[in-house]
Amino acid sequence: MPESTTIAPALEQRLAQLIARSGPIPVGRYMAEANAHYYATRDPLGAAGDFITAPEISQMFGELAGLWLADLWVRAGRPANAYYVELGPGRGTLARDALKAMKAAGLSPPVELVETSPVLRAAQAALLPAARWHDDCAGLPENGTLLIVANEFFDALPVRQLVATGEGWRERMVDYRDGRFVPAAGPPAPAAAIPDTLRDSPPGAIVETSPASAAIAGALAERIAAQGGAALIIDYGHQVSSPGETLQAVHAHGYADPWAEPGERDLTAHVDFEALARAARHGEVKSFGPVGQGDWLRALGIELRAASLAAAAPERAQEIAQARLRLTAPDQMGSLFKVLALVARSWPDPEGFR
Repeated sequence: MPESTTIAPALEQRLAQLIARSGPIPVGRYMAEANAHYYATRDPLGAAGDFITAPEISQMFGELAGLWLADLWVRAGRPANAYYVELGPGRGTLARDALKAMKAAGLSPPVELVETSPVLRAAQAALLPAARWHDDCAGLPENGTLLIVANEFFDALPVRQLVATGEGWRERMVDYRDGRFVPAAGPPAPAAAIPDTLRDSPPGAIVETSPASAAIAGALAERIAAQGGAALIIDYGHQVSSPGETLQAVHAHGYADPWAEPGERDLTAHVDFEALARAARHGEVKSFGPVGQGDWLRALGIELRAASLAAAAPERAQEIAQARLRLTAPDQMGSLFKVLALVARSWPDPEGFR
């Protein structure tokens, strides 16, 4: 197999050597390895990074998420031993703003963060020094109510790509040829790996599934069902399971080649919200949505909050208005980003989904 004419980064060399030794690897393995390295070695957020998330755009986003959780907690009878849990908490900005809003509603829960990146843990500790960190959801407390937020968490989990052929389905793999990674045809895939509604997709169609996402959604649902609480999942993606390749890379706030420089750019894929809700049903929780992020924020009162902030700081009125539009406008984050809620059956129905 030809070798690259340039000195590849360590991860690229390791993956290339693995492929040379054992053959092409699944797309999901490639994505998992790349993102593990990417998030472990940098803070990807902000103008100097690769992308910006809703909590970094405006405090309004985190405040409304916190009020959503606090409102549910109050209407559920203010259960004791409530924990604030966030998956993939970035710099801790959302948690900081949510906790401030929750405190105003009489709720000051301990903070439990699921984060593996040492770089981002350090940033989170600066804002949330009393937090406890976990490598995965298995370490979360088992003795209290869980109030969970996952904002732009599931989109970075690895996806499996399956390609329809005239003779069935095949796994899509990643090979290394002429000094670069390229997608390649792989072994047959069982029909059971394809959602029922997509098994008749035409030849050439690509279906993405995320076993890791389904496992985490199912585990969260089981914990909520057993312990009480709710999960608020916000991400970009599609409302119903559908064919299509959505794997993409982002670098310096622009789209990039997902097959180049693994570990040096953020790899994401559209979240399949129907699949998440389907996985969560095994935990016997109530699911709500998904609804567009813009509709959800407006239902919770983002326009009133924006007006209040602008009145308190008139010099920032234009900045606040622009942030509100970025979060809610259909041609920005309002429609592509969606909100799904999982709630314990004994709890009241949440706001924002009517």
